[in-house]
Amino acid sequence: MTAVLLSLHVLAAILAVGPVCVAASMFPPEARRAAADPDAGARLRVLGRICRTYALIGIAVPVLGLATAAAMGVLTEAWVLVSIVLTTAAAGVLAGVVLPRQRALLAASGPTDTVTALTGRLAGATGVFNLLWATVTVLMIVRPGSTTGV
Repeated sequence: MTAVLLSLHVLAAILAVGPVCVAASMFPPEARRAAADPDAGARLRVLGRICRTYALIGIAVPVLGLATAAAMGVLTEAWVLVSIVLTTAAAGVLAGVVLPRQRALLAASGPTDTVTALTGRLAGATGVFNLLWATVTVLMIVRPGSTTGV
């Protein structure tokens, strides 16, 4: 059962979190282009939709991760606990900063100082989101102090 849970957890991470990381990273430069070229707005809306949709699907990643850790008996290991905290932080950055700023940029029109300021802050928040997920990924691979071997 653990192999199935682990496989589903990894697949969910690749198929759900990956697209959010890529689309969120593409959003700020595309927003800058859209401010100057209204035709670029369609691409911006698609990137925003990808982020929102896959963020919802991405909820499966921590759910499956918790189930996997419980099945493996490692739920109290330090690397799992740190991963849980970092995953929660990544979800907070995505839901509390990235997605709202994307919505604000989608609502803005034309080249304005607001668009420029929002894209800069959005790019920074997206970088933090991606860094948190990269750190979680490394922890899942390295598993420092794990008793399950590696």
